[in-house]
Amino acid sequence: MQLDFKLLKNVLVVNVQGEIDMYNTDYLRSSIDNYLDQQPINRLVLNLEKVDFIDSSGLGIIIGRYKKMQARGGKVYIVGANPSVEKILVFAGINKIIPLYKNEQEITDI
Repeated sequence: MQLDFKLLKNVLVVNVQGEIDMYNTDYLRSSIDNYLDQQPINRLVLNLEKVDFIDSSGLGIIIGRYKKMQARGGKVYIVGANPSVEKILVFAGINKIIPLYKNEQEITDI
């Protein structure tokens, strides 16, 4: 898994590449949380355009970041999920609490 971070004012964009599974969720969690704990971030954008696969532990990381952002009055967005990853997100009900967008330009409130 590779991560690329962009911090724009109070928005953190995380570009994830590879698989989000039980083998790398600790790295993903700690990497995102380092930014969230040190910066006044109120919008988190997870760009999953280059994610091939996500398992239940990956879904747990997304839910955990959602709860963390909710506690600080912020929002989470998911962008660019390919059809197979989007299917998993929808099946798990993630799309009911976190909006899914095709790209970052579709997000109007960041």
